[in-house]
Amino acid sequence: MSLFKARDWWSTILGDKEEFDQGCLCLANVDNSGNGQDKIIVGSFMGYLRIFSPHPAKTGDGAQAEDLLLEVDLRDPVLQVEVGKFVSGTEMLHLAVLHSRKLCVYSVSGTLGNVEHGNQYQMKLMYEHNLQRTACNMTYGSFGGIKGRDLICIQSMDGMLMVFEQESYAFGRFLPGFLLPGPLAYSSRTDSFITVSSCRQVESYKYQVLAFATDADKRQETEQQKLGSGKRLVVDWTLNIGEQALDICIVSFNQSASSVFVLGERNFFCLKDNGQIRFMKKLDWSPSCFLPYCSVSEGTINTLIANHNNMLHIYQDVTLKWATQLPHIPVAVRVGCLHDLKGVIVTLSDDGHLQCSYLGTDPSLFQAPNVESRELNYDELDVEMKELQKIIKDVNKSQGVWPMTEREDDLNVSVVVSPNFDSVSQATDVEVGTDLVPSVTVKVTLQNRVILQKAKLSVYVQPPLELTCDQFTFEFMTPDLTRTVSFSVYLKRSYTPSELEGNAVVSYSRPTDRNPDGIPRVIQCKFRLPLKLICLPGQPSKTASHKITIDTNKSPVSLLSLFPGFASQSDDDQVNVMGFHFLGGARVTLLASKTSQRYRIQSEQFEDLWLITNELILRLQEYFEKQGVKDFACSFSGSMPLQEYFELIDHHFELRINGEKLEELLSERAVQFRAIQRRLLARFKDKTPAPLQHLDTLLDGTYKQVIALADAVEENQGNLFQSFTRLKSATHLVILLIGLWQKLSADQVAILEAAFLPLQEDTQELGWEETVDAAISHLLKTCLSKSSKEQALNLNSQLNIPKDTSQLKKHITLLCDRLAKGGRLCLSTDAAAPQTMVMPGGCTTIPESDLEERSVEQDSTELFTNHRHLSAETPRPGMKDINQEKTEGQETEPSKGEPSQWASAGLDAPPSSASY
Repeated sequence: MSLFKARDWWSTILGDKEEFDQGCLCLANVDNSGNGQDKIIVGSFMGYLRIFSPHPAKTGDGAQAEDLLLEVDLRDPVLQVEVGKFVSGTEMLHLAVLHSRKLCVYSVSGTLGNVEHGNQYQMKLMYEHNLQRTACNMTYGSFGGIKGRDLICIQSMDGMLMVFEQESYAFGRFLPGFLLPGPLAYSSRTDSFITVSSCRQVESYKYQVLAFATDADKRQETEQQKLGSGKRLVVDWTLNIGEQALDICIVSFNQSASSVFVLGERNFFCLKDNGQIRFMKKLDWSPSCFLPYCSVSEGTINTLIANHNNMLHIYQDVTLKWATQLPHIPVAVRVGCLHDLKGVIVTLSDDGHLQCSYLGTDPSLFQAPNVESRELNYDELDVEMKELQKIIKDVNKSQGVWPMTEREDDLNVSVVVSPNFDSVSQATDVEVGTDLVPSVTVKVTLQNRVILQKAKLSVYVQPPLELTCDQFTFEFMTPDLTRTVSFSVYLKRSYTPSELEGNAVVSYSRPTDRNPDGIPRVIQCKFRLPLKLICLPGQPSKTASHKITIDTNKSPVSLLSLFPGFASQSDDDQVNVMGFHFLGGARVTLLASKTSQRYRIQSEQFEDLWLITNELILRLQEYFEKQGVKDFACSFSGSMPLQEYFELIDHHFELRINGEKLEELLSERAVQFRAIQRRLLARFKDKTPAPLQHLDTLLDGTYKQVIALADAVEENQGNLFQSFTRLKSATHLVILLIGLWQKLSADQVAILEAAFLPLQEDTQELGWEETVDAAISHLLKTCLSKSSKEQALNLNSQLNIPKDTSQLKKHITLLCDRLAKGGRLCLSTDAAAPQTMVMPGGCTTIPESDLEERSVEQDSTELFTNHRHLSAETPRPGMKDINQEKTEGQETEPSKGEPSQWASAGLDAPPSSASY
């Protein structure tokens, strides 16, 4: 805690979420009162103008109602406020307010009140100037040595100085070599304007040179001007300071000394009238604002400099005289006389913290007690240290670094999904082909145990599922409150989501004694949406392009008991066949064998198998858990369908490449469009018009191309998003099959999911292919490495879009091959050892060379290719018995007359006689 502080004399907070800058604060006797007391004038970017006259009853009091003399909404952002003699015919002070496109001059007057309501203040518009250019800042003074009145000079964003002689516009001049506007100040001693250009040079322009230079309205773009067109604007002097300036102040407290103060980003400069450096000070911090003011010592000048470390430094020339701490970072600082108190420091922060303070100290009344002088027993200290370390170790083992029970007791989140559809569907703006899209209500209940702050509930579902509302805020000001919110979920677009699982995440802050603002915490609760939300009962199909078979260790279960409500027929002979029709258009057929322990899922699209397969396994697990069976397990012994998976990867990657090409072509056409516009504009502005030479036709054709390319980019983005959703569904299915095939644990499946599904959203900057390739390469070089030599290889730290997907497909094939040969997934440090464990059956060793690796890739492709069992091109007399499927991935034709176990399903007969 600092001993030197800015003692709070009066302070207030201005508005709500308003913004301020260095030009928004001014101190002056704006109402021309007889006592000569200064008033505080503050303007904001929200357009509010406030005038204060602080009268605290005692030091440190906040703002009272009578301290605010006037508050006006000017509708336009206030860039700068100044007080001067801006009205002709009088030397009274008036208020000038600079807006982005307007300059307004007001008179502020007060009327004595006859009742207890107090005095009344009002603003009257004297005149205003509408600006043709966007203003940046302004300065004022007696330009040209005029006595008794002030003129205003406004700098525009494009480098034009506009001079106003009170109610009339005088002239406008462009600054030479202008790029960006800088601070602007007027020196009455030399009658010149001083600014800092974008070249980081302090430049001075004489007012007389500005007045007689070429008129801005008639300025030629070239430097070769005619002799009779006026004088060229030349700079009086320049000084290169090598950095951008934050502010400029001209100090002339007496006739013998005049200085130009420039506050840079890292240095503080004091210049003479001719531009020579009088002194400079290198700053060790980042300044925010400054103010030179008169010093009591003759020949020196005091300067207030505030920085971004909440400190206010007072320098006498280059010597630091005082450093004090502020409660905020000021963007403007002024010194004035308020309520008969001279030298009050007024600071304003960018968020509206206005404070009047004076320099003072806080003496420390604490005295350190005397230390007892006694000899230390190091043996006892060692014993005590060991006991404390043991206690800390035990606590970390039992509770962990973070006490989970305490965090879970702060807030209890529960989610209930309604088992029935909404009576009136909440689906809006849907793009699904069906007439009526159902919606289901989800209810989230939050119950707190302690006081919580800033509680925010965010709900996420997988697209194209949509929520009617996904953001909620709560206030838990007292313990044991219950808050409940409801929303609906529905399918918005005509394709199938990759998951039916949603997530409700609550972020909140728990205040503590040491941290009143609260410790940020997050708690989440997952919920599962019903399958019937996106799926309807459908007609089973005998033939399909893609199918997978799931083996179980228990007798088959009736599909009617597993999927109640999805049976399209009530015939007992058809209980082992069920059809599903997704709202997006996909159709999936589920078959269960009556005599074997197998289930088959088949569909025309490979990715459509995922949801039904996952739903089948989950419902089987729930069914046997209710029956009290604990050893239920599923397995997959067929061939791994990598070829179908690779087709989806190639389609997704092709859409990404098309998107890049379209965006590049759109950028080229946009550049061409702007170039044609510039050519046309030059033709139209020419005093001697030239033929357009079909530039208008070229502009119209380019415009149509830009619109067509923009539509193509938007359409490609939609297709890419849909393709990524289908790719995620297929990835989920491949991970599930790998886990069932190799009987992986939950931790190993989680590693696979982290490697194959690292992104929730696919972008051009970071895509799925390069991210998954890096993750799989890491697994192949760590826990699945074949030698210590491979572990030493370093992965590329940059993720760039690949040229093709061959490398990714090779790595996925190699991953499956190494898992088949005994490799196991692990993230611990012990996983760096080479894999020596193999599966029973005498598997060959993993090859060491790239040549052997390519041969493995070819062999693995044959091993993991899923031969499409039933295709439209290969008609079969009947459906094959799934008990005859072998792990080699080959399919044998059933012999004629052999009984089929699908006969009860009506699928063994020829297609013409099949019935469901």
